[in-house]
Amino acid sequence: MIAETLAAVAAINLASFAAFGLDKRRARTGGRRIAESTLLLMALAGGTPGAFAGRRAFRHKTRKQPFVARLYAVAALQIAAAMAAAWWLTRQG
Repeated sequence: MIAETLAAVAAINLASFAAFGLDKRRARTGGRRIAESTLLLMALAGGTPGAFAGRRAFRHKTRKQPFVARLYAVAALQIAAAMAAAWWLTRQG
């Protein structure tokens, strides 16, 4: 079960990273873009590290507001959820 979870997290992060690269290429060539909501949902699904890595690697959506604020909000929500889960797990045991 742990291996499957790690594989799923790795897959969503790879997909999120790739989506930022693909969207950057489409932005440069005038192709059909990936919706910001899709990029944010990928981050929310666990692909936040991949999203931040993609932003940095491709220099994409680094200054676009309110997208940047929303991505940081997703990251903050995930950190808070992880902290709450860790707290809850320590109380169970």
